[in-house]
Amino acid sequence: MIKISNYKKFFSGILSAAVIFSASEVFAAYEDDGDIITEVPIDIYTWVQSTPRGNYWFNHKHMGYQIKDDGTLDLNTLMVPTVCIYDNVQIDDVIQKRRWKNQSLSGYSRLAGRADYLKFDLVNATVQVVNRVDLDDTWAELDSDKTGEPIPLKDIPISDLRYNFYRKILEWARENNALIIGRSRGKLSEADGNLSLDEVPINKLHIPTAEDFAEDFNDNSEENLDNAFENKSDDEIKDSSKDDNKDNSKDKSKDKSKDKRKR
Repeated sequence: MIKISNYKKFFSGILSAAVIFSASEVFAAYEDDGDIITEVPIDIYTWVQSTPRGNYWFNHKHMGYQIKDDGTLDLNTLMVPTVCIYDNVQIDDVIQKRRWKNQSLSGYSRLAGRADYLKFDLVNATVQVVNRVDLDDTWAELDSDKTGEPIPLKDIPISDLRYNFYRKILEWARENNALIIGRSRGKLSEADGNLSLDEVPINKLHIPTAEDFAEDFNDNSEENLDNAFENKSDDEIKDSSKDDNKDNSKDKSKDKSKDKRKR
């Protein structure tokens, strides 16, 4: 059985000179050096999707697990910086809304997009925008909003742009979980170090595949919405299977009764 601690020891050796993640709010989704940024740096960000209003990227280099007060990693909480670069229509829309709300427009003539700091609760399957920052064309902060509340992932409609965006982020995190753990500043607790990879929260969370997403998007049924991103325990899955078998048995009994009556 492969344990997480083995990955932690391996990556800590080869990545000691790399940029180290810190889950506090001092870590940046961008670096402001005063120069106008014309292209999103692909060595830091991964593109996910384009829409008529903007392009969505997540910061794979500074993605990491939250660090507890005792210095250990919280494998239940994944922190992810993201960036959305606006088109002119979205820029005008943001400015108009701020004007209507009598909010400051200082610097907004150079609005370029926003940075969202996402907090994923992998046990309860929720996501929270802990800080939303409006960015100018040098990626300097114009304004911020820290009023975001946790949202159950399964409550996000498939037609919502966030559905696919979050799905791709979590998919990347799962595929690169050992890398994320290995380059984190925090240390693994003894209990977490002895976990098998299958027991890690990111691996227990149901993340819809690309095929599931395509089918669900076309179907868009309530059943698919309930199953999306759902985190079920092994016992719940077994109980669910038992209930399905009971329902099937009842249906078969009803069909047999109907056949006898006809005869």
